Amino acid sequence: MFSIASVATMTACIFLFGVLFSVIMNVDSVRRDIEEKVGVTVFFVEGTSEERIAEIGEEIRKIDHVTEVTYTSADEAWENYKAEHFASNPSLAEGFKENPLANSSSYTVLVDKIERQKAVVDAIGKIDGVRQINQSSAAVQNLAGFNRIFTGVSIAIIVVLLVVSAILIANAVSMGVEARSKEISIMKLIGATDTFVRAPFVVEGLILGLIGTVLPLTLLYIVYNGLIRGLLQRLGFMGRIGDVLTGAGHVFAVLAPIGLILGLGIGLIGARITLKRHLDV
Repeated sequence: MFSIASVATMTACIFLFGVLFSVIMNVDSVRRDIEEKVGVTVFFVEGTSEERIAEIGEEIRKIDHVTEVTYTSADEAWENYKAEHFASNPSLAEGFKENPLANSSSYTVLVDKIERQKAVVDAIGKIDGVRQINQSSAAVQNLAGFNRIFTGVSIAIIVVLLVVSAILIANAVSMGVEARSKEISIMKLIGATDTFVRAPFVVEGLILGLIGTVLPLTLLYIVYNGLIRGLLQRLGFMGRIGDVLTGAGHVFAVLAPIGLILGLGIGLIGARITLKRHLDV
């Protein structure tokens, strides 16, 4: 009965940890996807040759933490502007005899982490031929602030959950030890060593930890995989939703070893700690 209580407690704790871990991974995936969209736009000094513009692009690509550099010519910029602002009345754009954005060719630069964007902008600003660099300072500050808050809150919740799990599981194991305290005392009185007395409880703790980990991880995988598939079917029209959500395989490739380490570790530590005060007879 105490073994069932221990497994049930551990199952509930590992399941809650897995749910939290899955949510954190998906939120982090969405955050990184947003970060990858927040780039900077680099404009060139008027009269810069196409050869020099190409050289500037190569110099930008060599800067640390730059992940993507996309070139937009002046003609492409004008076509994009017309498609956005003159879509309802294309004849208005025909009034422009020349390209009004003739000096607006640019590079769009993306970085791997939003916190590093300022350093990348400073490095680009030192390149000869760069006239102006546009960036969304507000978006950068908001995302950087969100990253700090999200990381701190995630760590705090995980630590609290692990502490609560350890306490609950240790109490469950302690009840089992208390129920057999007389047997432990008798074994000690007839000369059994601490290792001999401790061994079956340690093995029991490891087995309970393994069972209490495999059960919730299996259940969570089934639930999570079904949930992701259902969301993709319902929200598939949103385009990139499937790329943003983290697949079950990727989540559990990280969660499974962490869960096993936690389950086995808590089972082992719980058994050793609760036995300690019963070994002094």
